[in-house]
Amino acid sequence: MSGKVCPNCGGHMVQQFIGLRHCKCGVSWKKDEGYFHRTPEMVFALERRRVGKKVKQTPVIRYKTESTGAPASAPDEDL
Repeated sequence: MSGKVCPNCGGHMVQQFIGLRHCKCGVSWKKDEGYFHRTPEMVFALERRRVGKKVKQTPVIRYKTESTGAPASAPDEDL
């Protein structure tokens, strides 16, 4: 088996996307960043990038924000 081995627990890392693998103990590996610990704020997604004439999907890490993204409502005005 030619898979990545977790440096933390020695277990097998499972591939989520090409270039992104996860382990049960909370360690992940990304091709260009190396090993890192996951946090609950991290969201893993695929992003489309245009390379020449081709469109390739690459894994990106986004972070959850405190706000839900909904705009704040305006204060009620008395008529």
